[in-house]
Amino acid sequence: MLLKVKKLDIDSGEFSVILNEEDAKEMSIAGQDRVRLKTDKSSIIGIVLTSKQSVDRGEIGIFTKTWEKMKLNGDDKITVTPTTKPESVEIIKKKMDGLELTTEEIHTLIRDISDHALSNIELTAYVTALYINGMNLRETADLTKSMVEFGDSIDFDRPVYDLHSIGGLPGNTITLIVVPIVAAAGLLIPKTSSRAISSACGTADIVEVFMNATFTANELSAIAEKTNGTMAWGGGISMAPADDIIIKVEYPLGIDPHPQMLASIMSKKKATGVDFLAIDIPVGPETKIKTVEEGVKFANEFVELGKLLDIKVECAISYGDQPMGRAIGPAVETIEVIKILEGSDYPRSMVEKSCEMAGMILEMAGMREGTKRAYEILKSGKAFKKFQEIVEAQGGIKDITSDKIKLGKYKQEIYASKNGYLKKASNRAFVKIVRAAGSPRDHGAGVILNKKLGQAVLKGELLYTIYADSEHKLKHAVELSRKLKPMRTEGIILDRVPSYSMLDRDKPSAWDYMDKDLLKSDDPENNKND
Repeated sequence: MLLKVKKLDIDSGEFSVILNEEDAKEMSIAGQDRVRLKTDKSSIIGIVLTSKQSVDRGEIGIFTKTWEKMKLNGDDKITVTPTTKPESVEIIKKKMDGLELTTEEIHTLIRDISDHALSNIELTAYVTALYINGMNLRETADLTKSMVEFGDSIDFDRPVYDLHSIGGLPGNTITLIVVPIVAAAGLLIPKTSSRAISSACGTADIVEVFMNATFTANELSAIAEKTNGTMAWGGGISMAPADDIIIKVEYPLGIDPHPQMLASIMSKKKATGVDFLAIDIPVGPETKIKTVEEGVKFANEFVELGKLLDIKVECAISYGDQPMGRAIGPAVETIEVIKILEGSDYPRSMVEKSCEMAGMILEMAGMREGTKRAYEILKSGKAFKKFQEIVEAQGGIKDITSDKIKLGKYKQEIYASKNGYLKKASNRAFVKIVRAAGSPRDHGAGVILNKKLGQAVLKGELLYTIYADSEHKLKHAVELSRKLKPMRTEGIILDRVPSYSMLDRDKPSAWDYMDKDLLKSDDPENNKND
C-alpha cells in the first residue's frame, strides 16, 4: 500500500509508525505487527501502532526516529508492506525456557537488535530472560564477539590500556582521575563509558557536564593519539550498537543481567582495541556484586572471557558498603574529582582507590611500584594538566577548574535527629533520591554527604545536602529521602535487657556527659569510631 507520510514529533525509542485502523485492517495488520517501509532511497522495518483519529486513511504517522532514519520530507509517499516477525523472537523464547543458545542463534539475535528489528516489548523479554536464566561463558563470549561485529572498531598501532568500574556504587567516579594519571604516564587509554543503568549517573553523563562526550570512531582515535587519553560515551561511536539499544530497555527496569554486563563491558573494550584491562569490582550488600566470594567468581569470569578475546584482564575487589567519596550526581561528582586533581587529598578514599587502580595499569605496562608512581603523577599536577588537555581536546571548558562547575540552583540540608554513630549509608536509597532530584538529565542534581560510616554524629549535625535544578524535583527528592531514610544513626549499645521500654526513657545517656568538642575534627574523615 502506498501511503502519504505524516511526521509525528514523538520519540518512541524504536522505529514505530501509526496506521489508520481501516488501512491496517485492509492489510490484515494489528498493533505490534511489523511492516516494511520503503522509499526510493531507504528501507527499514517498522513496528505498527493503530489509531482511528491520529492519521487519516491513506496516511502513515512516522515517529521522529523513523523519520530521521529514512530521511523523509513532508511530500514523500512510502510503500508499506506487511512482514513477518524476525527469527530472533523464537530465539528469545528459547532463552526464556532456560535453554543454551548456539553461536549462530546469538549472531542472529544481535544482528536483529542492531538492525532495530525487535520491539521494546521483545527486547524487554530478552533482558528479563537473561536476568533470570543467564548464559554460560561460551554463550557470553559469542554474545561479546557478535556485539563487536555489528559495530565500528578502532585500531591503534601501540598497546592500549583501559579501566572499567562495575556500576552500582554511587559516587565511584575514579575514571576521571585514573585516565589522566595513566595518560600522563605516557600510556594510551582511549576510555569509553556508558550512561546510567542502575546508578544515579554514568561516567558519560558526568563527562557531559564539562565537555563533549559523543564522537565518531575516527574523531575518538584522533583525540587519543593527540592526548593519550579520552573520556567518551561509547554509544556515540556506534561501537557495539546493540549494547546501547539494550541499555535503553535496562534503564527503566533498573536491572543489568550478568552475562549482558560482561558482554557490554568487554565488547566496548574489544572494539577500541584494548590489550590490557583493569577492572574495579565494588562489593557490598547494595552493589551489583554482594559478597567478596561472588566478586572473586565474577573476576575469574572476566579473566577467562578476556582470554577468549585476547585481552589481558586484572581485577580488584573493592569496598562498596557505602557511596564512594562524598558526592553523588553529575556536577557534584565533577567538582569532587577536579578538586582532587587540583591537589586535594580529600576524600582520601577516592584518592587511594584512584591511585591503586591507576597503579595496576602502570604495572601491567611494566612499571614498578605502580601505586606510588600514580600518586606522584597526581600530586605533581601532571594528571590535572593532562585532564585539562583532554577536556579541551574534547571541546570542553578551556582551562577547567572546580569553581567553573555549577551545582543545582535549589538545595535542602538534611540534619541528624539524634546522637550516635552512622551505622548505615544506603547506596540504593541515595541513587533513588538523586534520580528523583533529576539526575542524570539535570546535571545540577545530586547529593553531597557530610558523614560516612562509623563517624560520630550529634543531633542537629548536617548529614547530607540535596541539590536540584528545579524546586519541584527538589521537593520530590526531599520527600523521598524522608521516606527512605538513607542514613541511620545508632548508639554503641544496640539493645538493653530487660526491654528498654521498662526503663526510664528520660534517663541521660553517655552522650549528655561527653565533651562534644572532642568528637569534632577539621577533616570529617577523622571523625571515625575505632
